[in-house]
Amino acid sequence: MVGQRFVQLLEAHPWFDVVELSASERSVGRRYGDASTWRLPGRNPMSDATLLAATPEAVRAPLVFSALDKSVAQELEPAFAAAGRVVVSNASAFRMTAGVPLIIPEVNPDHIEWVRAARRAGRGFILTNPNCTCIPMTMALAPLHRTFGVEAATCASYQAVSGAGYPGESAWDMLGNVHPHPGDEEHKVAEEPRKILASGEGAERGELAAFPISARCVRVPVLDGHLVAVHVRLRERPSIDEVKRVLSAFRGPVVLPSLPERPIVVTDARDRPTPRGDAGAGGGMTVTVGRVEECEVMGLKFFALAHNVIRGAAGAAIANAELVVERGLV
Repeated sequence: MVGQRFVQLLEAHPWFDVVELSASERSVGRRYGDASTWRLPGRNPMSDATLLAATPEAVRAPLVFSALDKSVAQELEPAFAAAGRVVVSNASAFRMTAGVPLIIPEVNPDHIEWVRAARRAGRGFILTNPNCTCIPMTMALAPLHRTFGVEAATCASYQAVSGAGYPGESAWDMLGNVHPHPGDEEHKVAEEPRKILASGEGAERGELAAFPISARCVRVPVLDGHLVAVHVRLRERPSIDEVKRVLSAFRGPVVLPSLPERPIVVTDARDRPTPRGDAGAGGGMTVTVGRVEECEVMGLKFFALAHNVIRGAAGAAIANAELVVERGLV
């Protein structure tokens, strides 16, 4: 599903041309349209492309997008980086590795500088984007942490089935049901935002932002759009209006083709955000925050929602690749 979103979003990209697609050994030499059934609306723009082996010898492009499973990424991504390629990865294999940037361009673009020395020496590198559930929460936490200081956070996610890929979750698990996430999603959601929001010299060495996060993750019968209920304890005690103003005013330090003009939209509607109503905001790249209210336990609570396969995956990686170009690293 993420690979198909990459192909779809890159079709008319102003900076990038897709010149090669690679696949596992069983699909090498086949047409992309024959090897993979198109699951997205509209046509497959690269249906006739011949699939290459997923090796640095077969794939010659200088910029490589990875939509691989973790186990495969652990082997292939370092091989491409060792061959001098820039690997922009949606996989989780190296997100928490010290020195590997884990980036949301509006939040921590300065972490890209961790790889500049490697690039000057002619070496490749791996650049990652966060887990799809982390992104809406982290986008909202970033301006709050910088303005008021986050002391602790808890969250519960309502995650769309597209996040599990295809065929993904079984119909038995999902129809008329919700499914507590059986994998390591909660661990990712508790760790990754703290790497993104880390600052100072220790961040590159793997030191995390000091506040704890406790997460619960659940799959729900929704196609696209991860909704996260977030409770936050802040060092300062701002009013709800102040919190809304900070969230609404948030802008990133870089302008890139895939980034929306407003990264966060705050709604005052009592019944929003919803996957059906808000996942497509900003072409799927805007985070919608709603129900910003006082919390009797933590002080502040809100919902944050983003399109999990666009802002949470393929679109996030493409924006990171644009940052690589903007910083002159490819």
